[in-house]
Amino acid sequence: MSSAAEQEAVAGEQAAEDGRPAVVTGGRRRAAPPPAAPAWPGTAVPLGARYRDGPVGEAGTNFALWAGGAEAVELCLFDERGTESRRRLTELTHEIWHGFVPGVGPGQRYGFRVRGRWDPWTGARWNPAKLLLDPYARAVDGDFALPPEVYGHVRDWPEQHVADTVRDDRDSAPFVPKGVVVHDDDDWSDDHRPKTPWADSVIYELHVRGFTKLHPGIPEELRGTYAGLAHPAAIEHLTRLGVTAVELLPVHQFAHEDHLLRRGLKNYWGYNSIGYFAPHAGYAASGTTGGQVGEFKRMVRALHAAGIEVILDVVYNHTAEAGELGPMLSLKGIDNRGYYRLQPDARRYADYTGCGNTLSVVQPHVLRLITDSLRYWVTEMGVDGFRFDLAAALARSMHDVDMLSPFLAVIAQDPVLRRVKLIAEPWDVGSGGYQVGAFPPLWTEWNDRYRDAVRDFWRHALPDVREMGYRLSGSSDLYAWGGRRPQASVNFVTAHDGFTLRDLVSYGRKHNEANGEGNRDGSDDNRSWNCGVEGETDDADVLALRRRQLRNLLTTLLLSTGVPMLVAGDEMGRTQRGSNNAYCQDNEISWVDWSLLDDPGWRQLCELTGRLIALRHRHPVLRRRAFFSGRPHSADGLRDLAWFTARGTEMTERDWYAPAATLGMYLSGRDIPGRDERGAPIVDDSFLAVLHAGDRPAEFALPGAPWAREYEVVVDTGGEEQATAPGTVHRAGAPITVPARTVLLLRVSS
Repeated sequence: MSSAAEQEAVAGEQAAEDGRPAVVTGGRRRAAPPPAAPAWPGTAVPLGARYRDGPVGEAGTNFALWAGGAEAVELCLFDERGTESRRRLTELTHEIWHGFVPGVGPGQRYGFRVRGRWDPWTGARWNPAKLLLDPYARAVDGDFALPPEVYGHVRDWPEQHVADTVRDDRDSAPFVPKGVVVHDDDDWSDDHRPKTPWADSVIYELHVRGFTKLHPGIPEELRGTYAGLAHPAAIEHLTRLGVTAVELLPVHQFAHEDHLLRRGLKNYWGYNSIGYFAPHAGYAASGTTGGQVGEFKRMVRALHAAGIEVILDVVYNHTAEAGELGPMLSLKGIDNRGYYRLQPDARRYADYTGCGNTLSVVQPHVLRLITDSLRYWVTEMGVDGFRFDLAAALARSMHDVDMLSPFLAVIAQDPVLRRVKLIAEPWDVGSGGYQVGAFPPLWTEWNDRYRDAVRDFWRHALPDVREMGYRLSGSSDLYAWGGRRPQASVNFVTAHDGFTLRDLVSYGRKHNEANGEGNRDGSDDNRSWNCGVEGETDDADVLALRRRQLRNLLTTLLLSTGVPMLVAGDEMGRTQRGSNNAYCQDNEISWVDWSLLDDPGWRQLCELTGRLIALRHRHPVLRRRAFFSGRPHSADGLRDLAWFTARGTEMTERDWYAPAATLGMYLSGRDIPGRDERGAPIVDDSFLAVLHAGDRPAEFALPGAPWAREYEVVVDTGGEEQATAPGTVHRAGAPITVPARTVLLLRVSS
C-alpha cells in the first residue's frame, strides 16, 4: 500500500483487532467521562424505554436494547442543559442489553453508546463516540443536522474510496437528537374506529404539514401540525368531500439527507425514517419532549369521530443512515451487520431501495422491530392501516422477492396486523422487484397499470381499449386469483410522487429545476398532455380543455371498480408548477393552496368531486365486492357487465383489438353478488358509462332492449357550454352526440 489513506486504514483495522482505539488524523478527542455506574438489572422485555414501578416499588424506567454483536452498551442520560451522565447496561439476555434506572421518568432524554470492533471489512462498525438513537424511542427531541461529527467514519477524509474505513472518534452527542421517555396509559376506551370495508373506501393521500400549512380556517400556531389536521376546519373539508380514509405521508421520525442540507433544502416527503415508534416531532404543535405522542393520538380520535380512518405511509425498507458513507445515527452503530443487508464485500450495502441501504428483514430481530412498530401504531396510537413504501424490498428472502417470505408470513398470522388495512407499493428498484398483482390475498396494492392506462386513454395514446376495459372493471387480469377481490386494486391517477392532476394536463415535461439537480431527478415517463401549451396560460380554450380533462380523470377514477385514491388538492386544481418530484420542496410548491377555492371554476371541480364520491357511496354497483363474471344471470340474457361500441353493439373480439377512442360500459345493478347486513339481496340501479377520448364529438347509439327502455343523464363532463343537463332522458336505441373528450354516466330505466 502506498497511500497515506490506505496505511491509515490498515492501522485502524489492526487497532480494532487488538482492542485498541483507532487514532484519527485531525480528530479531536474528548476528555474521558467519569466511569459509568451500572443500572439495576431490569428486564429484557419490552424493548425500548418503559416507565414503570421498579422491583422495590420505586418508579423508574427500564431500558432494553438489542445489540447482538456488541461488547458493551452504555445508557446516556441528558439533563436540560445537555449534560450527559452514563449508566452501564450490564445484563445481557438473548442479545438484549437491559437495565432499570430508578428515578428516571417521562421527559427524560437519552441515547445509547455501543462498544465493539471497528472492522468495516467484515461489516463491523461499532463506535462508542457516537450517540445512538434508541430504535424503540417513542418520542424524539432535537433536529438531525449532519456535521462531520455524526459520521462513524471520517466523512471528509481526503481519499474518499477508503474514507468509510477510518473511524471518527469525535463525540456526536451535541449534534444529534435524543430519545424521550414517554408514559401514556391511554386505553382508547372512548375511541370508535370507523372500520370502513375495503369496497366502501375512498382514500385521500395527504401531507400533514402541506395540507394544513396555508389553511385560513386553522389557527396559525396549529398550521402544519397534527393538531392542525385535527382542527374542525380541516376535517370539515374531508367530510364534505366524503373520503373515508386519509393516507398520511410518512409521520415516523425522519432525517434530512446531507446533499439536501448542503443546498439549503430539506426532505419534505419524509421517506427517510430513523425512528419507527416516534411521531415526527416537526409536525407537533405541543413541543418535542413527549407531547407529540398525545397530540398525534388526539388527531386520530378527531378523525375517527368524523368517520375517517387513518392510514400511515411507512418506510421499513431502509433508514436515514444511507450507505457506507452515510451518517451513524442508530442501527448502523448498534449492530450494522445485524440490521442491514450487506454485499459479499461487507463494507458495502445491498441497496434494493435506491437510498443506500436495505433493512435485513430476514433477521428475526429486524422483523421484530418492524412488527412491534406496526402493532404499536395500531394498538397504542390508534391507526387503521399502513401503506408500505417499496414493499417488494420487505418481501425479499435472501435475494429474490418471495411471497412466502418471513415478513409476509408473520403479517398473515399476526392477530393484530392481519385485521388492519395493508397496502403494498408492489415494487422496489432491485432485479425482479416489480410485483404488481403478486402480493397475497391479505394485501391491497397500488395499481400503477391503472394509472398508466387512464392517463394514456385520455391523451388518446392507447392503441386499443383492452387495457382500459380491465382497469375500469377492477383489474381482474391482475387480481382474480387466490380469493382476491376488486378492492385488491388501489386505483389512482396521481400520487405524491409525480405530477398533480392539474399539472398532468398542463405540462408535457417535468420542471424540477428548484430541486437543484439540473432537472435530472424525477421520472421522464409522465404520460401527460399539456393541451397544446406548456405550463400556465391565459388562453381560454386551452383552460377550458384542461378543466374538462380534469373532470374526465376524476370521473373515470371514481366510477372504476376498486379502491379510489385521491391526492390532497387535486380536487381544487393544486399545481406544483410542473414539478413531478417535489420531495424537497417544503414551501408553496407543495403546500395545498386553499385560495384556489375562491375561483368559481376550481370550486366547481371540488363540488363535482364531492358529488362523484357521494354517487359512489349511494350505489353498490360502483363498489362491487366481487369481480364481474360477464355472463348472463337472468332469463333475459343480461350480464352483470357488458361493453359497447359507439355503434351500440356489444364489443367483439375484433373490437377489443381495433383502434378506438370511445368505450361504453354497462353495469347491471340487478346482479350484484353478496347480500346486505340483513341477508337480503343487494339490488341497485344499472348504469351506462360512455367514455370518449376523441378530439371531436362522436355519435353513440344507446343500447336498446333488453338493456334499457331509456337512459337518464347523471354526469356529463363536457362542460357547461356543451353538456346535457343532468336529468335529461334519452330513448334507448337512439343516437346521441357525445362531446369531444367527455364522460357520460347514464342511469338505466327498464
